[in-house]
Amino acid sequence: MFGTRSPRHYFLIVCEGEKTEPLYFEGLKKDLPLGTLQIKIEIEGLGNNTVSLVAKAQKEKAKREKFGLQVDKLWVVFDRDAFPSAHFNEAIETCKREGFDCAWSNEAFELWYLLHFQYFESAIGRAQYLEMLTEKIQRHRGQNIRYQKNDPGFYDFLQTYGNENQAIQNAKRLFSLFKNRRDFADQNPCTTIHLLVQALRSLT
Repeated sequence: MFGTRSPRHYFLIVCEGEKTEPLYFEGLKKDLPLGTLQIKIEIEGLGNNTVSLVAKAQKEKAKREKFGLQVDKLWVVFDRDAFPSAHFNEAIETCKREGFDCAWSNEAFELWYLLHFQYFESAIGRAQYLEMLTEKIQRHRGQNIRYQKNDPGFYDFLQTYGNENQAIQNAKRLFSLFKNRRDFADQNPCTTIHLLVQALRSLT
């Protein structure tokens, strides 16, 4: 109907990390076209471990709805890191059971960054992720610069020198290797960050 405004939608993204993940998603949020003004996207970095993060995310959602803010989509973002396998698997299963979305990475969020530049299937640790990202940075910005986890400009670096569409395809390819498996803690490397990125990109 002419003159009718689209309803406002509220996305709440709750992250395990207090800076790295929130900084990335804040960058993406600012990068969305003006047409997404009818979407409220709130990013909260809590610094909790995997299991308690899911419970805290539920409380954050309930707290907002208590004051009349209807949360249309709740996303929980976390890494495998060194958490026990059972905790990581339980966090993902809880999200599924409670009907909200999770974007997880095994082993770390930096896997999503690396997939902007290359595809690989080797199970490597966080330290190797950081070294590989440092190599990407030095290739473009000089030999004296190293990857810093809480770099507020890293989203822009990815957009300038990486390829987000390639990252999405690489993440899908990795995810397909573990299709129908529920041993999430053993799925290394793997990430579902692309699902959240695609959801945000589709908001126009």
